[in-house]
Amino acid sequence: MGKILRETARPSFTCSSASPSSAPPATTSSTSVTDTVRGSHRFKITGYALSKGIGIGKYIASDIFSVGGYDWAIYFYPDGKSVEDNATYVSLFIALASEGADVRALFELTLLDQSGKERHKVHSHFERTLESGPYTLKYRGSMWGYKRFFKRTALETSDYLKDDCLSVNCSVGVVKSHTEGPKIYKIPIMPSNIGQQLGKLLESGKGSDVSFEVNGEVFAAHKLILAARSPVFRAQLFGPMKDQNTRCIKIEDMEAPVFKV
Repeated sequence: MGKILRETARPSFTCSSASPSSAPPATTSSTSVTDTVRGSHRFKITGYALSKGIGIGKYIASDIFSVGGYDWAIYFYPDGKSVEDNATYVSLFIALASEGADVRALFELTLLDQSGKERHKVHSHFERTLESGPYTLKYRGSMWGYKRFFKRTALETSDYLKDDCLSVNCSVGVVKSHTEGPKIYKIPIMPSNIGQQLGKLLESGKGSDVSFEVNGEVFAAHKLILAARSPVFRAQLFGPMKDQNTRCIKIEDMEAPVFKV
């Protein structure tokens, strides 16, 4: 049986500081992304014949709908928007219905063919090259559309009018930009409880490969943990002068309760 006296010397620690390396200068990057937030609204106009004669410049409005964080509404003018056209055309517009500050957007106004032939009348920003970029609306009530959207006489004999109803679809694409930089991911690290876990391992005695006898009482332990915590145990258990019998080590000059602590 091996013997060991109480350890009185504390392990010493040394610190070394590495000289700064000549690292290359850091390089960062970012990207500006411009895209559209799209949405659409279907507006059904019933009782078209009754809406005629409402007056030039007067409109029928859709319910308000939201796209890209802004409110919008579709305006249909049965007698047209301009006095000079003398109610020859119907007018169709999309209007900004919320307070805006240079809202840039793309639009598409479609009068739907109700015959099933899908020969819709489409006016679109989306399908053509924009020489001057998206349309800008600067304040509430700003509009985009067509004063001469459709000639009234042609509309009233077309497949767009069915059962005295018209159906309009409006698509809006609000232009928004943002800058993307390097993404930094944070992984939460739970506080270490390795002390509690090692304490439970010691109490259970599982995997123990060495024991200590102190005044007739035996304590199970683990060689690797002892060696990691104490240079004295490291030398006795794994050093070149290690004891031959390290299965059970007898501790002298110490009480069992003190050793357990």
